[in-house]
Amino acid sequence: MLGVPTVADRIAQTVVAMVLEPEVESLFHPDSYGYRPRRSALDALAVCRERCWRSDWVVDIDIRGFFDNLDHDLVLKAVAHHTDQRWILLYVERWLKAPLQQDGGVLVARDRGSPQGSAISPLLANLFMHYAFDAWMSRTFPVVAFERYCDDMVVHCRTEVEAHRVRQAIGERLVQCGGLQLHPDKTRIVYCRDGKRRGSYEHTSFTFLGYTFRSRKVRTRSGSYFFGFNPAISDEAAKRIRAQIRSWRLHLRSGSSLADLAREINPIVRGWINYYGRFYPSELVKSLKGINHYLMRWAMQKYKRLRRRRMRVMRRGRVRRCSGWRGRGGTHVAGDTPSSPRSRRCR
Repeated sequence: MLGVPTVADRIAQTVVAMVLEPEVESLFHPDSYGYRPRRSALDALAVCRERCWRSDWVVDIDIRGFFDNLDHDLVLKAVAHHTDQRWILLYVERWLKAPLQQDGGVLVARDRGSPQGSAISPLLANLFMHYAFDAWMSRTFPVVAFERYCDDMVVHCRTEVEAHRVRQAIGERLVQCGGLQLHPDKTRIVYCRDGKRRGSYEHTSFTFLGYTFRSRKVRTRSGSYFFGFNPAISDEAAKRIRAQIRSWRLHLRSGSSLADLAREINPIVRGWINYYGRFYPSELVKSLKGINHYLMRWAMQKYKRLRRRRMRVMRRGRVRRCSGWRGRGGTHVAGDTPSSPRSRRCR
């Protein structure tokens, strides 16, 4: 559940985050990527992909109700370890223990958890997980690599026996840290099956940060093919993209110009391309083709001379193909009018 702080609280939380972050940022583990400066989810995915090529087994870890079950005493203890300013401890304790106001105005007391949506919550979560997981992993399993983005974690193991041992140890460790529990359905041991690793196992794929890692067909520069363990946009993320494209109902907005539609949807499409198009972009193109379909129907609805002439619409270039997306050919609305030149460049 997302928490909506008041304006005064949001300002104060931002101030505390600005003061506390420089004190703890240098202590965080290099494989912690969530909500940190100069680090992103794409960095975590790139490192995870390379390590999956080297390690045969993965423990895909998800904590059940992480933000709802954070232990307040342990969080305050971690904050007090890095600052002696009483006003920071005072306000952090107030924000953690502030009651939740429901729709009817009823106040519900909270004894654990940190509401998502606040400016200080990501920093508190990273500080808690640094001691609960990152530092503990470095001491207990120094040769086992991992990537963590907030409460989503991927641990790389060399053997199946090691994967089971690490999973059990992590589950016991989280129980000791305020009674946190691994999600029974989302936490699993995965075998990185590809063209060279041809063994069989119950799970041969996992999803991390909106990408699904599994065996995929890869083309080399020489034109040959092989099967590698690579990430691509997950089915859930692709389904959300297609649902949002349908919700735009572009084919019914014949009163708008192509430039108007471009100004509205291009920032969203550009964000999809920048994130989900980083690895194996051909899977993303399958979902973005729906934009071409709706724009073609929009053109046939708007211009009488194009009705019932589907191929003519495509030849006239009403739907543009973006050549600026690293040469990969992503869907993009150029925003030109019917009388403009047939430029193939994104504008």
